[in-house]
Amino acid sequence: MAKKNKEITKPKADIDFEKDLWGVANELRGAVAENQYKDYVLSLIFLKHMSERYEVRRDELLQLVSEPKSNYYTKNKKEIEAIVSDPDEYLSKNTYIIPIEATWQYLQDNAEQDDIKVKVDDAFELLENTISQYRPELKGILPRIFVKSQLTAKQTTGLINLFSNQKFSEKYNPESDVLGRIYEYYIGRFAIAEGSGAGQFFTPGCIVRLLVEMLEPLKGKIADLACGSGGMFVQSMKFINAHGGTKKDIAIYGQERYDGTLRLAKMNLALRDLNFQLELGDSLLQDKLADLKADYIIMNPPFNVSQWHPEDLPENDPRLFKIPESNDPVVTDGNANYMWFQTVWSHLSNNGNAGIVMANGAMTSNNKGERNVREYMINQSMIDCIVRLPDKLFLTTGIPACLFFLSKTRKGNKQHRERKDEILFIDASKLGEMVNRKLRVLTDGEIERIAGTYHEWRNIKGKYEDIKAYCKSASIEDVIKQDYKLTPGIYVGNEDAEIDEVPFEERMNALKKMLNEQFTKSNEMQQRIEMNLSKL
Repeated sequence: MAKKNKEITKPKADIDFEKDLWGVANELRGAVAENQYKDYVLSLIFLKHMSERYEVRRDELLQLVSEPKSNYYTKNKKEIEAIVSDPDEYLSKNTYIIPIEATWQYLQDNAEQDDIKVKVDDAFELLENTISQYRPELKGILPRIFVKSQLTAKQTTGLINLFSNQKFSEKYNPESDVLGRIYEYYIGRFAIAEGSGAGQFFTPGCIVRLLVEMLEPLKGKIADLACGSGGMFVQSMKFINAHGGTKKDIAIYGQERYDGTLRLAKMNLALRDLNFQLELGDSLLQDKLADLKADYIIMNPPFNVSQWHPEDLPENDPRLFKIPESNDPVVTDGNANYMWFQTVWSHLSNNGNAGIVMANGAMTSNNKGERNVREYMINQSMIDCIVRLPDKLFLTTGIPACLFFLSKTRKGNKQHRERKDEILFIDASKLGEMVNRKLRVLTDGEIERIAGTYHEWRNIKGKYEDIKAYCKSASIEDVIKQDYKLTPGIYVGNEDAEIDEVPFEERMNALKKMLNEQFTKSNEMQQRIEMNLSKL
């Protein structure tokens, strides 16, 4: 629940060494396509992380065997070697014994060698083989990419030396999640570089935070059926940690269409010690998680996908809504938006809730296969809340976006009141602050305000009130009267409405008066300047 009167914080960078990080990319410039930087940089970051965690645990064990009060204490060299080389001692701390040739220290020591590209690829292969023995789902995340690249040995050396700086080390900054933050930073920067194609793996951090803060995924199964690089899961884990929970409280499930992006997601989650089941494939046509019933689904599916081949759907696909007394289609090859909604609904548990980023057009579309599905969802009380977002939040698309919240708890439970005959509309389109001329972000305070509004409305002990031009709890009957349109502005009203009530003549006279005053001031300024010039 949002805290009232909390000072709104200014948008700021996620980390305090952005220039250093972007400087790393300069080593790749000219040799690697900009949209492939992530493959090289993030793979090195992953290796560095795993290597440092091994070193930290090894140092801990060496200290324990030399500490008389420790249960590990011994002076016997063979016993010391047995303890330090015992895989279980590392697995118990979610790390692994890394072969010397796969450690960051080895790469650093050999960075000046002419065959450093071969050594990096060998290190990737060794590391992957080592960890996939214990976590088969990580097989394939570190392909051999350096040797076949146009990178020179000198550029590869430059990358290793730059990342060897202690400020990039989690070993020397144990409380700061340095490598995870570096990882998030590069995903964001590469989204800018990659343009519209990056939308497949990147959702702006403020939107991810807003979804998670509104849904509050503290326990249970969390799913993202278009999981990209796994940002929804990482933010969910941060939320859980901030509220006293642990990773043992959740299970992670996801599906991603692109193999390269799925590798990013697996590395991203492994960096945070999270276990998961991630599948490769198009969730619309190849539902690899058919039996999943999730407590929370948080996702940003591709917007407005056309010609997605609904004819290839299985016959009698159980995800599709069966609308009584209707022969209208529930899918269309012109747009997959409402197929995403049907897929999400089919994967929610009996107490499940979902937050989905969607194009604004989904709120009002009249195309067959969309309009009738939206009517059915409204009539069946599936839609809990709609949030209209500001523009320019996305680095990768100019399509206006909104958030759909679906819920199977609308009849109420121990935490949430009954609200099956209402929908909450929030118009956040005027919120956000520009961090540059192309990009807007929602501030911490604005995220708290939006999430708090939803919680006050949804929770049993909430004290919700409608606020003109911002939020409105509308009845299903009201929505039906508005021709099933879900645009928040229809319901929340316009804060400028009172201006429209002033007669046109009065407004025009006021404008003329203001303009004449400005002309007079301009003339006075001109005379003053001419007088000063004549004295020179």
